[in-house]
Amino acid sequence: MSIALDILSWIFLLAGSFFSIVGGIGILRLPEFFSRMHGGGITDTLGAGLIITGLLFQAGFTLSAVKLLAILFFLTITSPSSCHALARSALAHGLKPVLDSPPKSDRKVQP
Repeated sequence: MSIALDILSWIFLLAGSFFSIVGGIGILRLPEFFSRMHGGGITDTLGAGLIITGLLFQAGFTLSAVKLLAILFFLTITSPSSCHALARSALAHGLKPVLDSPPKSDRKVQP
């Protein structure tokens, strides 16, 4: 049973690491503020959540597991809330999201 828990733990740890790395690349590669914030916020919550879940399997039923659950709970609440507050602040200060241009078939031809 210990080997199964170790394998499950490593699956969660590797998946969380993957999503965290993808989020970091997204922050660097995405073109504008709102898409960068979205890419970072989503993968931050998911990546850290998966890593903490993997650590929970390693901790077993101990006081460390209770502390990890508290961290997971607060991370799940605060990370999306902070991204939302940051986006509202950016909109309130005049930063507008960059929207896609309409498809070529919808554009009017100028004579």
